Amino acid sequence: MKLIVVDDYERLSREAARLVARRLLERPDLILALPTGDTPLGMYRELVRLFREGLLDFSSAICFNLDEYLGIPPDHPESFASYMRRHLWGQVDLRPENAHIPHSLPRDPEAECRRYEELIRRVGGIDLAVLGIGENGHIAFNEPGTPFESLTHVAELSEDTRKAEADRFGGLERVPQRAITMGIRTIMSARQILLLVSGEEKAKVLARALQGPVTPEVPASALQLHPNLTVLADAAAASRLTGSRISRGAR
Repeated sequence: MKLIVVDDYERLSREAARLVARRLLERPDLILALPTGDTPLGMYRELVRLFREGLLDFSSAICFNLDEYLGIPPDHPESFASYMRRHLWGQVDLRPENAHIPHSLPRDPEAECRRYEELIRRVGGIDLAVLGIGENGHIAFNEPGTPFESLTHVAELSEDTRKAEADRFGGLERVPQRAITMGIRTIMSARQILLLVSGEEKAKVLARALQGPVTPEVPASALQLHPNLTVLADAAAASRLTGSRISRGAR
């Protein structure tokens, strides 16, 4: 496990984009798993800037989103498909057929989970999974209690997770109750993982995830078992990490 601590969110965003860009330059057909939410927005801005300056080419890359809400249309403004079109897919030369996300209105959600998992397997698995972490320790939509052996599945969203999204949807009652998400086993099968963490409100859960017991009650704690994990945190998020169990870098 490698921890890189930077001063603030802007530096975190630039460093995250630099790490992803370096992998993409090394392997133009890179297979990525990508997150949504507030934390990766700066990284996406930087990646788009690098593309517009002619420094990056996404035309051979393949992207899989970590998750998608169930029960809202894909063009809903708060769907993750809409988010990705706004912030990355529609801003770079990624081929539409290489931009993958679970269907939000499938006839059979369980069959959609199997289809998505099989699609990941067919392309050879994820090279680099970029993750965020929820305040309850979730990664993707793997809520506390999710078995570590889980593959892509339908997740029941916790009240904490839904409350965190209530403002975006205009009220808790409008937030979907379910989502399709890559499972913990699916994520852990990625050859490299980059975890992005920003803000003092994430400090407690980051310490639990990286230095507490490995337990399904803190889904992100499974990352302690990954052989190629980089944690990129700003100083506020890293403020509760102690000891020397983690190799630290600094920017």
